[in-house]
Amino acid sequence: MSNIHSEAPVAPVEAFDPPYYVAVFTTVRTEEQSGYSETNARLEDLVKDVPGFLGMDHAQTPGGLGITVGYFRDGDALTAWRDNAEHRAAQKRGQAEWYQSYTLHVAKVERSHGFTRT
Repeated sequence: MSNIHSEAPVAPVEAFDPPYYVAVFTTVRTEEQSGYSETNARLEDLVKDVPGFLGMDHAQTPGGLGITVGYFRDGDALTAWRDNAEHRAAQKRGQAEWYQSYTLHVAKVERSHGFTRT
């Protein structure tokens, strides 16, 4: 899992052997964020238990655009996460309270590589 809330050095999720899937969730939040941090932390814990979950990257711009990329080994893993009851409930609350707007893009990765300076 990426370093969303940790003290560890910042690093992207590693490159995996394709094919695999990514879910790119891009958001702009509202002023009303009551309960968001707790729910987000809970969902981060839950997704780790999905068989086939590979990791997550997150970035936030100073202007308020948030981007979260989840990596999944296959379509079944992505479907399991989509259909998780707590995740579904959080989606509804997000639409009602936390998000001004969002987009979700799901893609199959055909090529992947990485670099780390040593």
